[in-house]
Amino acid sequence: MARNIQSLERAAAMLRLLAGGERRLGLSDIASSLGLAKGTAHGILRTLQQEGFVEQDEASGRYQLGAELLRLGTTYLDVHELRARALVWTDDLARSSGESVHLGVLHQQGVLIVHHVFRPDDSRQVLEIGAMQPLHSTALGKVLSAYDPVAHSEALEAERKAYTDRTVCEPEGFEHILDITRARGYACDVEETWEGVASIAAPIHDRRRMPVGAVGITGAVERLCRDGELRPELVAAVRDCARAVSRDLGAGRF
Repeated sequence: MARNIQSLERAAAMLRLLAGGERRLGLSDIASSLGLAKGTAHGILRTLQQEGFVEQDEASGRYQLGAELLRLGTTYLDVHELRARALVWTDDLARSSGESVHLGVLHQQGVLIVHHVFRPDDSRQVLEIGAMQPLHSTALGKVLSAYDPVAHSEALEAERKAYTDRTVCEPEGFEHILDITRARGYACDVEETWEGVASIAAPIHDRRRMPVGAVGITGAVERLCRDGELRPELVAAVRDCARAVSRDLGAGRF
């Protein structure tokens, strides 16, 4: 029987440890948890870091999973499968909210719309499947940037255009918005991309709890907001839809 390669086994154990434990772990924590000498653990971590599978926080020196590993982890999921799983739930969201629904994924430093359900009224509407939206100013883009490290990096590297006087373009302000998004579990865009238009979006995760897309509603500000605030029932409906699609993808309860 062929022997396993010990260094690969140790690297795999490190990745599992980083995926299942706290957000960031120090070298001593990793070494002691796996029963390795610090020098051995550091050598493996350095290699994983060079390949983009592990990242080290400059301030604390702690390690976490890298964007390259998360990107590879989502490639198994075909966009068509995501769309198929979301069909029923996005139809329900359009009916319950009375607004148009968009399903988006990260693509070329933007949000690619892969599914669009029209607002359930008699108004004239244009199908937006295949359209691109910016990461920094739309609710879909903020959600992807908050939960997907690759989207986060691309949003920071890309030019953040001011579409309206409400668009947040500065890195510090944008990072603050992403912190709020993660704390709330959803993102919003109130006239940050289009005048008079608001949107609400929430993340979709796969069976490994990795972000694979975002779903949201878009409509006139006066319909999505009340007394200057987002209508809580619409926020709840969007989050319920995202959770339902995530469950169908095997993510379980959130």
